[in-house]
Amino acid sequence: MKAQILVGGFGTRLRPLTLSVPKPLVDFANKPMILHQIEALKAIGVTEVVLAINYQPEVMLNFLKDFEAKLGIRITCSQETEPLGTAGPLALARDKLADGSGEPFFVLNSDVISEYPLKEMIEFHKSHGGEASIMVTKVDEPSKYGVVVLEEATGQVERFVEKPKLFVGNKINAGIYLLNPSVLGRIKLRPTSKEKEGFPKIAAEKMLYAMVLPGFWMDIGQPRDYITGLRLYLDSLRKKDASKLASGTHTVGNVLVHESAKIGEGCLIGPDVAIGPGCVVEAGVRLSRCTVMRGVRIKKHACISSSITGWHSTVGQWARVENMTILGEDVHVCDEIYSNGGVVLPHKEIKSSILKPEKVM
Repeated sequence: MKAQILVGGFGTRLRPLTLSVPKPLVDFANKPMILHQIEALKAIGVTEVVLAINYQPEVMLNFLKDFEAKLGIRITCSQETEPLGTAGPLALARDKLADGSGEPFFVLNSDVISEYPLKEMIEFHKSHGGEASIMVTKVDEPSKYGVVVLEEATGQVERFVEKPKLFVGNKINAGIYLLNPSVLGRIKLRPTSKEKEGFPKIAAEKMLYAMVLPGFWMDIGQPRDYITGLRLYLDSLRKKDASKLASGTHTVGNVLVHESAKIGEGCLIGPDVAIGPGCVVEAGVRLSRCTVMRGVRIKKHACISSSITGWHSTVGQWARVENMTILGEDVHVCDEIYSNGGVVLPHKEIKSSILKPEKVM
């Protein structure tokens, strides 16, 4: 089986982290976002993953070469010279995805984190005999998304409604698809979207079916959703394999700590915290609802909440970092500094407090 991951563009919503690496390589729960998807695809027997990409393909491929060998899966690139939307990349990679076997292939949006019930999706796809399956998820506020209206009993998709003003349903496109190769013949090589062009036509022919995603789902393409996604992911990890989570008197709730990280005396960590490889957390530190990426040092008695600390940064003694502060790579927050929602670009020293949310160049 094959799969395509839609990697897309510049990752502007996750800047300043994406100024250092392409968005799919930003760490989430101590590994690059895209690796969560590649591992899930490998687990159900996918042998080749095609990345649809229009930004820094060489960075992505060099990084993933290591994982190709480790996971035993082929990773190739289909490079766009202009952004092709969500359907154009399928046409561009047609030769790679349609190998004549007639087997369906997966397509995933790279920002989506979930439990990836791909095995169940294959069974669902075979059972309905249609041309395409899409995963949908229930949300509380459907007006922000594209809603999928379907027949509840069979899952047959009737239509798509983009950001509805009136309630038509609460199931939205979850960004995970399983498509027969015949779908490729319907898509032209130009900037176009599956949701606006490809899928409505297949739905009109009653060949499109939707499966409701069990478990959690989050699009982690922006900081607030990234932090929410981490909470949902760690909740799910506790149910599936609690031994991977840290335990002890210094932790509260779900905490993921890399084995090479060092935690000092008298810290209180959690809930919903991920601490990456090589991090040093000194004595008396308080961490909650945050991600601390590889090589970060947090000095004594600092407090971080609802924030993301980028690679190799330092947070000084008695500093307080909160309210969606995002520190890019190699940012140094001096002792006793307060950051309230500061978004700090890489390679910067912060010597005075950031009292209200703002960008710091």
